[in-house]
Amino acid sequence: MTDIAIVDYGMGNLRSVSKALEHVAPDASIAVTDDPELVREAGRVVVPGQGAMPDCLHELDARGLRDAVRDAAINKPFLGICIGLQMLLESSEEGNVSGLGIIPGKVVRFPSSRTGESGGQKLKVPHMGWNQVHQTSAHPLWRGIAQDARFYFVHSYYVAASSPESVAACSQYPFSFTCAVAKDNIFAVQFHPEKSHEAGLTLLKNFVQWKPLSRNG
Repeated sequence: MTDIAIVDYGMGNLRSVSKALEHVAPDASIAVTDDPELVREAGRVVVPGQGAMPDCLHELDARGLRDAVRDAAINKPFLGICIGLQMLLESSEEGNVSGLGIIPGKVVRFPSSRTGESGGQKLKVPHMGWNQVHQTSAHPLWRGIAQDARFYFVHSYYVAASSPESVAACSQYPFSFTCAVAKDNIFAVQFHPEKSHEAGLTLLKNFVQWKPLSRNG
């Protein structure tokens, strides 16, 4: 059985994610795959993603991966990265599309001004570069990562979670927005741990070692 499946739907930074996981888990069997059955059989699943949400969901469906990804998010250790976080929500303003509906809430675009009001200072979108991540709840994947550690971001849309208990971290741009969620066996982040040096590698190592409780306790 494959230890870790990295889902390939044509939209992710797959090589960087794969190399980072190989670095932190040299003895694990890691597969970059678009095979739904391999995703179902894997012990852990990582869903990275870059690009537009409608395109990502279209490619997920075109490869027959939607049900396998939903099943993984419900039943096994699951890490979503960037679009891999956003697709877990119920809907997105980007293309007005429905997501997988696993995490309550929606995905919205950063406003065109810093205040969100006309006449405000223009906000640079996408949000790109290093930013602090403020942990709002304890979680095994934060182990060994300092509060307000810096991670690398590239995104124009962000998650507006409906359930405060699902929020695991926030960042500022310039207002506070959710940059990580956690629910049962799911941990998903807006930033790119594979591009975030030691803090990112620590998070990935924690994911490889994580043993979440089953939903039945």
